[in-house]
Amino acid sequence: MRIAGIQFSCSQDKNKNIDKALEFLDLAMDKGVSIVCFHEIFNLFWFPRERNGSFFDLADEPKSFLFKPFFERAKKYKVSILLPFFEKARHTYYNSCMVINGEGELVGIYRKVHLAQIPLWEEEYYFSRGSDFPVFSLGPVKIGIQLSWDNLYPEGTRILALKGAQIVFAPTACAFRTQNLWETVIKANAITNGLYIMRVNRVGSERQQDFYGMSFCVDPEGELISGPAAMYDSLIIAEIDLDHQKKVRDMWPLLKRRLPEAYSELIRGDY
Repeated sequence: MRIAGIQFSCSQDKNKNIDKALEFLDLAMDKGVSIVCFHEIFNLFWFPRERNGSFFDLADEPKSFLFKPFFERAKKYKVSILLPFFEKARHTYYNSCMVINGEGELVGIYRKVHLAQIPLWEEEYYFSRGSDFPVFSLGPVKIGIQLSWDNLYPEGTRILALKGAQIVFAPTACAFRTQNLWETVIKANAITNGLYIMRVNRVGSERQQDFYGMSFCVDPEGELISGPAAMYDSLIIAEIDLDHQKKVRDMWPLLKRRLPEAYSELIRGDY
């Protein structure tokens, strides 16, 4: 099966960003992909760069009319679509990713658990924390999602693997040439959990930030099988072989050889 990652620069105009996303989505459909993932908060400029109460008005509910074309295309093309977005859930806000299946149905929503709180990433001001690491069934494959900093905490990726995920999608919003760090971390997560992982990073110069793109996909042995993409608007495609994944997990039975009884210190919470 084929999966795709779409990275593009975002403007201040939400509608124009939606139109650009749909153009790239149509291009991906011509390539025969089964799952498409966009970058973190795909339809907005990177507003968490500063604290501004008016930016809460940018949030949307999953059933917003803005997202209707994606549901329609998912059903038309029988493709699953992952849309990372700024979610409003009644009076609570999240950095989220909705999962749409090939029937054009909302399968579920993943909410970012680990929020960055550093200069130009004022996420704790805008977002509440997610509370779990869901796995979604999309036809013959099970997938997980790790938004940005969630990838830096191996516990979450391990939970996804134990719950049956075969592919993890990692939408990010990273600047300042941190590609080597992210590539190293994601390769390690792939190897230690026997997963395919596709990172989809934002691209484009915004105020004080230059998002560098360079999206990529690695296989369960940590080998690059697609990308890194360029530092401008791009579509990357990766071929996924679930039989190969099974062989790797049989050859490196790391999940089967775990010793949960030895890890009790991890949940004591006194460090």
